[in-house]
This record gives sequence, structure tokens and C-alpha cells, in this order.
Amino acid sequence: MKMRVLLIIGFLPLTLFAQQNHRTMNTDKLTHDIVKKAISALAANDRQAWFALFTENATLFDDGNKMDFRAFWEKAIGHERFASIDKVENNGLDVYGKFHSDQWGDFKTYFKFHLDKDNKITRLDIGQANY
Repeated sequence: MKMRVLLIIGFLPLTLFAQQNHRTMNTDKLTHDIVKKAISALAANDRQAWFALFTENATLFDDGNKMDFRAFWEKAIGHERFASIDKVENNGLDVYGKFHSDQWGDFKTYFKFHLDKDNKITRLDIGQANY
């Protein structure tokens, strides 16, 4: 019993660091306010903030394949997030970085945001990146 408690206590700092690390990911490279809000909402597992940034009929393309936007993100939020932002292009609308998925593991990815005149996200292209 004593050994089990020590093991749990020993892993606690690592668990807390991992949780804090993804919540406090450096977003300084994100230059577009809407994109920064979206990436921050995803990292914080904040469905309400995430969906509020998109139009009602927003589209999602994953590696070029059209997906059901709402169903995809209802399942993904809380299980997928950027681990780091490596580069930003296209006036801040294209984001590249290391990504973590509880289902698929860790990999490099891109998110390409498309906005309407009211600064709502109408389309999001995501996929594995090679850079």
C-alpha cells in the first residue's frame, strides 16, 4: 500500500506538468486574433468558445476529404490539440505545428482557416504536414 501511494505521488508532478503544458502552450506566433482564439479554445477544451468562432454551415476538410464539421469536433475536442506552433503563414490564417491526438498519436499538422467578411470561420482545412 505504501509503495502504491509513493508511485502515485511520484507521477503526480508529471501529470500536472503535462496538463499545464498543453493549456499554457505558447501562442505568441499566432498573429491573427480569430485564429489565436480558435487554437486557444481547442487547447482549453472549450467547445462553446470553439464553435462560436465558426459559421453555422462551416466546412471541414481533413487531408482534402470533406468531413462533418460539427460531428468531427464534438468528438475531437478534449482529445486533440496543438503541442506547439512551429510556423504561421498567409497573414496568420495558416498554422503549422506539432499536434497530439489521443487516437492517432503525435504528428506535424496544418490548420488553414478561411474567414468571411464578419470574421467568422467558414472553412477549416486540416491535415498532416511535411515541413
